[in-house]
Amino acid sequence: MHEAIADAPRIRALLIAAARDGRALSYSELLAQLGLGFSRPKMRALCKTLGRIDEEGAALGEPGLAVLVVRQSDGLPGQGWWTGGQALALGHDGLWTGPEAEALVRRLQGAAFRYWRDADPAGKEKRAC
Repeated sequence: MHEAIADAPRIRALLIAAARDGRALSYSELLAQLGLGFSRPKMRALCKTLGRIDEEGAALGEPGLAVLVVRQSDGLPGQGWWTGGQALALGHDGLWTGPEAEALVRRLQGAAFRYWRDADPAGKEKRAC
């Protein structure tokens, strides 16, 4: 695996920046930010790192960030996200495309956008209300 793809802290920082901006990133865009071109093997390796980032974030009570990484074609996460347990853990066992999938992704992305927009600049803790 390429070293940049395994750099969870760097990828997490890129995802938090995107969340604060209220936008998703395509797999190609995220790989480009890491200085890499798109390929399926790189995308699969990236998905493993995204899973690890989400596991660590969940332990801290943070919403998932992997849902922000989407296919350019339809704006939805790829197969790895759907089959990796995230969607099923949220009660979604339906199709990976279509209105139901889109609604779930919008809801989860919105939660990430709100959380990180309100987080402190260091991204380590939420501000008090």
